[in-house]
Amino acid sequence: MSRVRNRPLSSAELQAFGDELDAIRARVTADIGERDATYIRRIVASVRWCGVAGRALLFLGAFVHSVLIPAWIAGVVLLALSKILENMELGHNVMHGQYDWMNDPKLNGHTYEWDIVATGENWRKTHNFQHHTYTNVRGMDDDIGYGLLRIFPEQRWRPFYLMQPLIAMVFMVLFQWGVAIQELRVGRWFAGKKSTAQMREDFRPVRRKMGRQLLKDYVVFPLLAGPFFLPVLLGNMLANTLRSIWTFVIIFCGHFTADAEVFPKESIRNESRGHWYLRQLRGSSNIAGGKLINVLSGNLSHQIEHHFYPDLPANRYAAIAVEVKAICARYGQNYNTGSLPRQFGQVIWRIWRHALPSRPGRKLRAGEPALQGG
Repeated sequence: MSRVRNRPLSSAELQAFGDELDAIRARVTADIGERDATYIRRIVASVRWCGVAGRALLFLGAFVHSVLIPAWIAGVVLLALSKILENMELGHNVMHGQYDWMNDPKLNGHTYEWDIVATGENWRKTHNFQHHTYTNVRGMDDDIGYGLLRIFPEQRWRPFYLMQPLIAMVFMVLFQWGVAIQELRVGRWFAGKKSTAQMREDFRPVRRKMGRQLLKDYVVFPLLAGPFFLPVLLGNMLANTLRSIWTFVIIFCGHFTADAEVFPKESIRNESRGHWYLRQLRGSSNIAGGKLINVLSGNLSHQIEHHFYPDLPANRYAAIAVEVKAICARYGQNYNTGSLPRQFGQVIWRIWRHALPSRPGRKLRAGEPALQGG
């Protein structure tokens, strides 16, 4: 898919661009109702029953030798599916407040606690506020490389980054743990900029959450299998690993493809609504793949629309995307989308390329216009 070169927008065009995108929000907000509630309730049921079926098959495979391998594999797949749906389509979207209007305490974005080692409260700070407010702004968005990876040439190179292809692989497998410690600012602690007393205080709720998750998946459920503790333990470990890998792939494809941009802090000074939309657009990437990819990604296959409208029900993004793409074309703005293999291939290229120093003086791609319009 050929890339559209972003056209600089005048102040009037930026205002109109923002107004058109705001109009979509207003129209969809007015239409939210029972079909959205029905959708998320079906997701809740899918998470529950896939989890029950997955754990039952893990137990069956452990107890009945003749069906061990097929049942165990099916159990891992279903349990991983349950965890992926809970993480992506349920937890992530509920915590954005997409279903607060239902007044269902189980779907309240301020109190929802998801099934990973990261606390919901820390995620709401690092993701909902920091990342979505300061998307791809260097020094303000900790999701740029997660403090481990150099993804953009604008990031200062250090010899440490030579190891990042290996680090990225480990991070992918342990992604939920990386998310869990993101808000702790471990780097600041190592640098002496954060006291050990403060680190202990910040770590306390994270430690409790980690303990609960480890106890549930790696002690309680395996112990229920009695002498077949090990197969059930391994099944739980693999399901959690598959979820981490999938989450890593989707999130990185949504932010670190070849056309994704980063911005200096100055870019958000006196930022207008139109500029904000433009920054979200240029810092995000979509994944083309149809309904299955949409659901399994929590509709983050429409990362552009998610960054425009993070608090609208994500099941609406596919329909919204048709209008958003047309608006972007009308204003001469690149709408970054591609297949999952294409987008992830670009992510892998970035990880390998920027493990090495950039050419001196290279800040933007040749001919790349600045973010601000005329």
